[in-house]
Amino acid sequence: MAMRSTAWGVAALALVLAGCQTQPAKVLVYQDERFELNEAYSRLFDAPPDRTCEAARRALLSQGYLVAPVSRPRSLQARKHFQPEGDVHVEIEFNVFCVPDGAVSTAYASAIQERYVLKRSANAASVGVNAIGSVSIPLGSNEDSLVKAGSETIAGGKFYDRFFALVQRYLRELNAE
Repeated sequence: MAMRSTAWGVAALALVLAGCQTQPAKVLVYQDERFELNEAYSRLFDAPPDRTCEAARRALLSQGYLVAPVSRPRSLQARKHFQPEGDVHVEIEFNVFCVPDGAVSTAYASAIQERYVLKRSANAASVGVNAIGSVSIPLGSNEDSLVKAGSETIAGGKFYDRFFALVQRYLRELNAE
C-alpha cells in the first residue's frame, strides 16, 4: 500500500513540475503598433504627385538603387544590395507612393531591410557495405548558400529624413526646368 501511495505521490509531483515549466512567450509585435499620427514615413510636397514621384525616382537612382517598373501609377519600387561583411548580404527594398492632396501631394515611403548570411555545408557520400553497414565518406567540396536571417521595416527617423530632403532637392530642379 505504501508503495502505491509513493508511486502516486511521485506521479503527482511530476505532473506539478511539468505544469511549472514555462513556455517561451509569443511575441506579438502587432500589439506595439500605435497607429499614431506622425510624419516619419511621409512628407507633404508642393507639387503634383507625378512630379513628386519623379523626384523620388531620381533621388533613389542617384544613390545607386535599381528602380523597377511598377504597374501602379504614382508609385515606385527600388532595390539596393550591400555586402557589409564577407558572409553577410543585405538588401534594401524601397517603396514610394505619391498621393494627391489638393494642389500638393504627399509621398509615403517605407523601406524593408533583408539580411542574408552565408551557410556552408560539407558534401558527403554514404556507401552501404553489407559486412560493416553504412560508411559516410566526406567529399572535398563545400556547398555555400545564402540563407535569409531576418527582415524588418527600417524604422522612421534620419534615414527617411535624408531621403525626403533629397526628394525636395530634385523637386526644386524639376520645377526649375
